[in-house]
Amino acid sequence: MALSLRHVADQLFSEVRIAKEKHGHLSDELLSALHFVFHQPLLHALDLVDQKNVTKLITPSGRVLYQVVGSSNQLYNCLITGDFCTCPSYTFTVLVKMDSLMCKHLLAIHLAEALGRCRTRDITDEDFVAYLCYDSVTDNSRN
Repeated sequence: MALSLRHVADQLFSEVRIAKEKHGHLSDELLSALHFVFHQPLLHALDLVDQKNVTKLITPSGRVLYQVVGSSNQLYNCLITGDFCTCPSYTFTVLVKMDSLMCKHLLAIHLAEALGRCRTRDITDEDFVAYLCYDSVTDNSRN
């Protein structure tokens, strides 16, 4: 079931991208479908996207790490390729309880990418490793 639900989520992200390109906004029907799949985290994720709290960090070697500033102003490191987030909600709700497909931070990343609202910043490969190894590394250059 999880694989089929993930397929539905990926299809919805594709539809978000298409709707943004064709119409410049999301229809009520698409928002309802997103809410049906993601429930409560959707509103929080859309708020994070609206506040431009999603940053895509790219290394010269092509590695990608996302950082999301959460609602409590905490910075979370996320990997979209494996759908991983350093937030406590990801560990408890997604991994332990298996109540959600993803946390609001991962959902915000998928939506920000689909909507073209993801900020990007180049980082070194060394910075990439530091962000992965040390969750508490602070980034003073957030804009």
